[in-house]
Parts: sequence; structure tokens; C-alpha cells
Amino acid sequence: MAEQKEKTFADGFIFKRSESAPEFVIGRLSLKVDEAITFIKKYSKSGWVNLDIKSARSGNYYVELDTFEPKSKKDSAPKEDSKADDDGGLPF
Repeated sequence: MAEQKEKTFADGFIFKRSESAPEFVIGRLSLKVDEAITFIKKYSKSGWVNLDIKSARSGNYYVELDTFEPKSKKDSAPKEDSKADDDGGLPF
């Protein structure tokens, strides 16, 4: 079973959905400036903070820090054989 990471709720960010709003309005995001700035400064990576808007079991919405980090190309590339062939590795 995959290990679950602890959730990091985005301080200062509140998302609300209004059922009486027009269909094209998804919801309203409110920011409490001092808390949001502190949160952004704390979790900023390369000038960005990614947040997910999620639905709780209660039906209420919440904003959570997206901690996904893609594997670097270095990590995902197949490791090359340490012995190089005289022909440069060509199969012919």
C-alpha cells in the first residue's frame, strides 16, 4: 500500500462554491493576505507554489499544497553500461 503523506493545508486561502452562481462560475477563492504571503514564501520553489482545490468528505472545499515533484530526467534515464564498445555502441 502506498504511503500517504501528511496534508499541508494552504494557510490564508479559502475556496467556496456558490450553488446560486451562474454555471460558468466555478467558485470564489479568497486570500487572507498576511497568511497567504507567509505560506507562499515558505513553500515557494523556483518562484511557484502549486495548490490543489479539493472536496472534503463533508462536502466542503479546501486548498492543499501540491507536493508532487516529477522525477528528474537524470533519475529516469536508463543507466549506461560503464564499458564502452570500440564501435561507439552501434549494433552493426
